[in-house]
Amino acid sequence: MSDGAARSDAAPAAGTPEGGGLAKKILLATVFGALVFAGLALYSDVRELQANLTRYRWVYFAAGLGLATTNYAIRFLRWQYYLRELGVPLGAARGGVPTGDSARIFVAGFVMSVTPGKVGEVFKSVLLQSSQGVPLARTAPIVVAERLTDLLALVLLTALASTIFADGLWIAAAGGAFVVGVWLACAWRPLGELALRIAGKIPGLGRIEPKLREAYDSLRALVGPRPLAVASLLALASWGLECISLLVIALGFQGVVLSVAEATFAYGGPTIVGALVLLPGGLGATEAGMTGVLEALEHPELTTPVAIAITMLVRLATLWWAVVLGVIALAWHRARERRARAEA
Repeated sequence: MSDGAARSDAAPAAGTPEGGGLAKKILLATVFGALVFAGLALYSDVRELQANLTRYRWVYFAAGLGLATTNYAIRFLRWQYYLRELGVPLGAARGGVPTGDSARIFVAGFVMSVTPGKVGEVFKSVLLQSSQGVPLARTAPIVVAERLTDLLALVLLTALASTIFADGLWIAAAGGAFVVGVWLACAWRPLGELALRIAGKIPGLGRIEPKLREAYDSLRALVGPRPLAVASLLALASWGLECISLLVIALGFQGVVLSVAEATFAYGGPTIVGALVLLPGGLGATEAGMTGVLEALEHPELTTPVAIAITMLVRLATLWWAVVLGVIALAWHRARERRARAEA
């Protein structure tokens, strides 16, 4: 794909989260996140919370952060796999999307991790279109496929760990029902065709019905048995690392030792709830659920301030670190685009 044919200097389409609008969304989400953390601190004994964080052994947080970062690398492999399944040429040597550019675009999408259900990560498809000329309708369905396999992996992990809680299976069952419903809407053509016909009659959507149909065809290609199995295995590995990151981060508090099942349930269950309620980044619901599960473990060392401190550190490592990486990657991507335009 040549630079002249594949790259577009046109402004992003209306409604895309660019410029000041993107900065405003990140700022609002950050303020919301800060309020959630403040609420957790008020729920706890603030002085005891501060004392626990002062005594915390930060090498364990660094290890947890490393696990979370490795999770992003696995998710990038899934992104590349999906692009290949959709027939998008990859690799500069083959005239396709260079791996480095694809990685920057993928990580830049993390700036939208704090949107409901992370659906704002379609932003990476916008960047892929503007910089590489890959049609948005072709790759936007990847976000739906990612969320589907993410939920499937979380449901399986939570179900496996749920034996330690009486209510665990209910959370896994609710997430599983949601996954099956979304999969049917994506994979069963009669249902998809019905949705497309309805969309075609809605004012404003009728004119983009061909694009919607292209997007639906791409989505069906991604949720077939083989792509679904491969992507779900990658999702299991990536989310498994995030569950283990909670376990490792908790070890930084003196005397706190969790089993793999406890850490998996404490992370997986609240994350499913946060996804289902469609709050930005699961903010509020995920933190409250994670703190509640940790308290319910009834370990003597897991006092409320310690449970809240663990929750805060885990969310910093698994959510806000991603946003920081996204901001850095987006700035890098934009700088390279400006340099390319200047050299053209």
